[in-house]
Amino acid sequence: MPAEQVVDQARRSLHAVARTPGVPKPDPLLVADGVRRSFGGVNAVDVDHLEVQKHVITALIGPNGAGKTTFFNLMTGFDRPDTGSWVFDGTPLGGVAASRVAKAGMVRTFQLTKALARMTVLENMRLGARDQPGENLFTALVKPLWAPREREITDKAMALLERFKLDAKKDDFAGSLSGGQRKLLEMARALMSDPTLVMLDEPMAGVNPALTQSLLGHITDLRDTGTTVLFVEHDMHMVRHISDWVVVMAQGQVVAEGPPGEVMADQAVIDAYLGAHHDTDLGDDALLDEGGVIDAEAEAEAEAEADTEEKKP
Repeated sequence: MPAEQVVDQARRSLHAVARTPGVPKPDPLLVADGVRRSFGGVNAVDVDHLEVQKHVITALIGPNGAGKTTFFNLMTGFDRPDTGSWVFDGTPLGGVAASRVAKAGMVRTFQLTKALARMTVLENMRLGARDQPGENLFTALVKPLWAPREREITDKAMALLERFKLDAKKDDFAGSLSGGQRKLLEMARALMSDPTLVMLDEPMAGVNPALTQSLLGHITDLRDTGTTVLFVEHDMHMVRHISDWVVVMAQGQVVAEGPPGEVMADQAVIDAYLGAHHDTDLGDDALLDEGGVIDAEAEAEAEAEADTEEKKP
């Protein structure tokens, strides 16, 4: 079945799903049960049950401190839970190292990008590829054993850089890119491993408005070509515009789920997300202030990091 039909079918199947926290999905890719993580007695994540539907874009939203990034860290092996288990595409991944999680097909990006500043854009891309025989010490000594695969990886990297309009930057150091370009690079590098699920942590944080539409288009393209997307975001207009399903977290728990329009009108979401702004519509521009502050802080931090890299000898 063509990818477009698969995506349409997956999106339509959500119409019959109940709008309750932890509701089962028709065709879940990621299923988490009893996942809990505390820091100093504070429950950062306390998710009884959560399912992420295949072939759609799911947004994970909530106020600062809701546990969204910690949940990402747990699912992808960058942190370990106190209790709980989860299954990805039929494979249990609880306690599995981050490298093995990525090999299983679940990759993530970070709010503050992890591009290697002193390597070129193309070199950063090559690092994301699987099955590199040159990483073996003995194979690396015999060029004919790894050169063909190196050419395949380079061709794939260049194709992705062209798709993300970064091909002209292929020989530039990653540290010289703007914040938005580094977001694009990290997303492109994630695709080098042909993931089944891409998890994006605040993809719009620190991004110049000129690149916002480009990022939005790339995220929807991921879904339309068969990749499942789960992303954390504070920009409610973005969430409303591109997501097929929204999960809301507050104080580590899932408090609401459903289509964007319905979730943003849910009183539980308004209570959890807006606090004192109960009388203001969730889609109002005034409610984006918090997200704007976060974006500004992330951009400032990214710029400071870039300045530090440039000053290094």
